[in-house]
Amino acid sequence: MVRRRPAHLHAGGEGRGDQPGGREGAGQLSGEQEAGPGLAAVVLGAARSRHAFEDCVERLATAIRLGVYPHGSALPPERELAVALGVSRATLREAMAGLREAGMVATTRGRGGGSVVLHEPSTPGQGGRARLRGRREELLDGLVFRRVVEPGAVQVAAGRTLSAAERALVVDSLAAVAAAPDAAGHRQADSRLHLALATVTGSARLVEAVTAVQAGLHDMLVAIPVLRVNIEHSSAQHEAIVAAVLEGDGARARREMERHCDDTAALLRGLLD
Repeated sequence: MVRRRPAHLHAGGEGRGDQPGGREGAGQLSGEQEAGPGLAAVVLGAARSRHAFEDCVERLATAIRLGVYPHGSALPPERELAVALGVSRATLREAMAGLREAGMVATTRGRGGGSVVLHEPSTPGQGGRARLRGRREELLDGLVFRRVVEPGAVQVAAGRTLSAAERALVVDSLAAVAAAPDAAGHRQADSRLHLALATVTGSARLVEAVTAVQAGLHDMLVAIPVLRVNIEHSSAQHEAIVAAVLEGDGARARREMERHCDDTAALLRGLLD
């Protein structure tokens, strides 16, 4: 269902012009398409502490699955992507080879070449339960972690003076959820909105935490069918959260996100337990 954007959710406003970022050297990437300015760079740049190759594969695959890079979009050039991920170009090439083998990207060599995302977004309710096997306790614990992290993140975001670009990122991400053409697109757009709200906190660690939360949440949500009433409730909650952030009301933003997290957790526990 497509909802009209309330008039009070506008992208204007003045601020410091801060550009949120991840690790040192992670700049804005080209090819960010639907995700909005800065989102891809921040999500990819969130620090991890594992081996570089596996870490690189995980961050790229998560960004693709959550729709930071949608199906059919071009990944940034190798040089930019390596800088954003904080890895060598040799490590990036190995990671890209793994993604190609998994069928997530295709790469064309030579002049005008590059890598394109092939991953089709998952349609909720169609075979997603296979991803959940053996992960029950981990995923339920993720819902508890989310209840702490995401309300805190939007409270931080509301307490900042957002730049015009940051406000536009949040507003455009909200609009993309309402304009999603199908259930699969809606699921990815929903994740992008939550990542956008984390991005405008200006905190790389919050972005890392919300990305991890959204990855687990995504696996659970694609395992259940789309329920129209739930989508309507979720859309209203998204609008209330974004309005509170843009108006600088941190306490209200936190309360609205807490309600949103509680409702989603109740739905998932009811349908997956």
